[in-house]
Formats: sequence, C-alpha cells, structure tokens
Amino acid sequence: MGVAAVAGKVYPAVRFEIQHDRVAQFARAIGADPADGVPPTFAAVYSLGVTAPHLFMDEEAGVDFAHLLHAEQEFEWQRHPDVGETVVSRGRVASDSSRRGIRFVTFETDTSDARGAPVCRSRALFVIRS
Repeated sequence: MGVAAVAGKVYPAVRFEIQHDRVAQFARAIGADPADGVPPTFAAVYSLGVTAPHLFMDEEAGVDFAHLLHAEQEFEWQRHPDVGETVVSRGRVASDSSRRGIRFVTFETDTSDARGAPVCRSRALFVIRS
C-alpha cells in the first residue's frame, strides 16, 4: 500500500459538547474574556482536536507522530458555536503525498450543529519526515 493510500479516507464522526468550563479555561489561556463566548480558535478543540487522533492512531495511515510537524492550520466558519451546544465533527484525509522523503498530509474536518447545518471547516497540514 503506497503513501497516498489514505487520501480520501473518512473517519467516524465525533460529538462534542461546548462546555462552559472548557471554553472559559481556553479563553483565559489565550488572554480572551470568557464572558465574550466561544473564542474562534476554540475550533482547534471541537473540530481538529477531536478528529485528528483518528488519523494519528490509524495503522493504515502510518503517521509517525515522533516525526510530525503541524505546519499549517486554518479555519473557515459558517458561524461560531454557542456554549452548551453539541457539535459533530468528521475528519478526512484530503491529500497525502510525498516529496524528497517528506510526507505531506492535509487533514480536513467538517463540523456541523445538531441539525446538520455547517459550523466550521478545519484544514491542517501535517509534515512528516522519514
């Protein structure tokens, strides 16, 4: 099985409740006011943070975590979730290629609300050296 064998692979959906205490802790950690609601970068928790472990633990994907660099991260929002809301995130390998012994894996996560309406898309680039 070649390196690009997991390109297009979709992982199981993960439900995540946007809890007040976790949001408040995160907000304080980044210097934001917890009273302002869910910080935009909290998407790193409810979107990428709950789905990336599927990729990292997937034997077929063969991600060498010891040699992994999280090179890029971006988010696109349809709207920001509210405290107390439950969202559902599903990750997939958008691309998986290798150049000069370095592997480039683009991992995307789509997050929706309980009705299935889009909330956020996360896109991360993982660079893995041999």
